[in-house]
Formats: sequence, structure tokens, C-alpha cells
Amino acid sequence: MTSEQFNFLRSFLKEQSGLVLGEDKRYLLDSRLNPVAREFGFEDLAQMVVALKRPGSQKLATRITEAMTINESFFFRDMTPFDNFRNTMLPHMLKERAKTRRLRIWSAAASTGQEGYSLAIELLEQKAKIAGWKIEIFGTDLSSEALKKATAGKYSQFEVQRGMPTAMLMKYFKQDGAEWVVEPTVKSMVSFRHFNLLKDYRSMGTFDIVFCRNVLIYFDRDTKSDILNRMAKQMAPDGYLVLGAAETIIGLSNEFEMVSGTRGLYQRRSGVSSKAQPVSALGGARKPVAPSALYSKGRKAS
Repeated sequence: MTSEQFNFLRSFLKEQSGLVLGEDKRYLLDSRLNPVAREFGFEDLAQMVVALKRPGSQKLATRITEAMTINESFFFRDMTPFDNFRNTMLPHMLKERAKTRRLRIWSAAASTGQEGYSLAIELLEQKAKIAGWKIEIFGTDLSSEALKKATAGKYSQFEVQRGMPTAMLMKYFKQDGAEWVVEPTVKSMVSFRHFNLLKDYRSMGTFDIVFCRNVLIYFDRDTKSDILNRMAKQMAPDGYLVLGAAETIIGLSNEFEMVSGTRGLYQRRSGVSSKAQPVSALGGARKPVAPSALYSKGRKAS
């Protein structure tokens, strides 16, 4: 593959998914796209690029984009976000949403579904506290293949062993041959849909909590800023944003503040945490502001 073809693929992927590939990422194109080339009957990536430039190549374009944007996922990945969910976010939401008893959570870039199901299990572990509540967890991803697996809720022994405690595995999964299947009680709490983070978010409605972990690292600065600011518009005034350990809002958005004493947890500037005081990303405590009672009901994703 020539430098011209490599640069064409880089531009194509950035336009389609926001993915930014440096020169040092050529190996990713080889490892992830050579199987796609073979799948479509091409001898090499160079032939595939030629075909991609032709009219009517949408199926190939979709397959290439999905192959490059599939991210690894496993249950309760990096326990810190789930500790924050249990100890900070959930107590705040249970108090502030006591009248409406409604909670909407978005797992952006949900991959094969482990994050969404992990959140559902966390909620079911506090079943008495959420009795009578309407809780919706939406998982979105750019990859149709990943979403098929997520929707099926079937995982191998290797996949469930990565992060899922044995007690929870036996409680919330049923073994089916060599696979483990998510129990209906868990599955009913989570739905998945195809969605591109570069597109318009308004159809998603308003969310109380957004998990967007290990996604921003693949985008350039302007795209990161755009995504964060558009997400903020789809969040409740006291909504929480969860980012990956290597991600930050600093220099990208003024819509959120870090929650003191936590890692990777942010809250809308107009809200206040009941468990931890949000502080400016550049330091300094913020005077508490009562959360707005307004709540925008969004269209349910499917």
C-alpha cells in the first residue's frame, strides 16, 4: 500500500468515524483490514482502496469503518467507574429523582455490551432501592457486529472470566453449553442501537448519566471538544459524565467539572453531587447549586 493510499484511508476513517491514525498506526490497518480485504476477495489492501474509491462501495466502506472502530471490552472494566456509580452517582440520583423515579443511562461506544450489562447488574444488586423505578440503559456503537453480540447477550467462558465475579456470574447468567447467557432480568434493562458519535444526538433524548470511556483518545482535539459539548446538551442539569482513566475535559469543554475525590467522573456545571463536591478542572471549590427540577423526556432508543 502506497503512502497515497494510506493517507486516503486515514482521511476516509476520520470523516466516517472521527478516528485519527498517525503514521505509527499503519500496523492497525494491516491487522484489522487485511481480513476485510480477503473477505471481499481482494489480493491486498491496495486493491481494496481502489475499490473503495469507486461508486457503489458503501457496503465495503461500512465494513472497513466497523473493523477499525471495534474496541475491546470486558465486564466491570476498571472498577473505579463502577465504584463511583455505586457510591456517588446512584445515591445522588436516587435522592434527586425520587419523585419521577426515572433514570436514563447512556453507554456510548458500548462495543459488545459488557459495560451496559455491568451497570444493570450493579443496579440489580440494589434491587430494594430501585423498586418501582423506570431505569433505561442505552448502549450505542458504530459496529453492527459488536451490537449483534451485545443484543444476544451471549459470552464465552473467557469473556465472563474477565471481570465478572463468580457470585454475580452464577446469579445473573445461565450457562448454555460453552456460552454464558445474560438472564432476562438483566437483559430487559439494556437496549442497543447503531449510532455514530459524529452525528446529531437530539434523537437520543436527555440522559442522567453518560459513560463515554476510552473513546475520546481516538479523536483529534476539535472532535473531542465537539462531542463533549454536544453530549452536555443531552444531559440533565445535574448529569454525570464518566470518562476513561487517560481522558480529560481540561481544555476541551467548559460544560463539566471534575467531582472531587474521584477519578474520571465529571458533572454538569449546573449540578451538584450529594456525595462529592464538584471542583473546577483547574482547581478550586464551587459554591453548591441546587439541581434543576426540569427533566426532558427523550425518545426511547431501540
